[in-house]
Amino acid sequence: MHSTSSLPPNIHKIRLPLYVSPINAGFPSPADDYIELALDLNEYLIDKPHATFCVRVKGNSMEAAYIRQDDILIVDRSKTVKNGLIVVAVLNGEFTVKRLSINSKGTFLIPEHPAYDPIRIPEDSDFQVWGVVTYIIHQAR
Repeated sequence: MHSTSSLPPNIHKIRLPLYVSPINAGFPSPADDYIELALDLNEYLIDKPHATFCVRVKGNSMEAAYIRQDDILIVDRSKTVKNGLIVVAVLNGEFTVKRLSINSKGTFLIPEHPAYDPIRIPEDSDFQVWGVVTYIIHQAR
């Protein structure tokens, strides 16, 4: 995490209460009313503000990776692009979010939905990875 002083001036600091006791996803337990600290989501979710952007998802090709229609992705352009990471990329002028696969057969963008086929990236194509997806924000259903 980093200091909020590195945040651009147009990003507002919003501090939300963060309770000391984690919430139990198993059996219910008594609530703890003690607030440990205030949580600034910019500090918690963004390592490098000047290299980070958000994008809204359209489509369902990444559902098995828990990325759904209308989710918001936090994308960091400063992260090292590695095999197996979920990336936002541009292929021939079209933006997409997929899992990057680099192997002996070439470079591929892999969807995480059975209805979609992997996309092979030809060496002569206009292809660029814009950043690595670091967080997925979606509304609970």
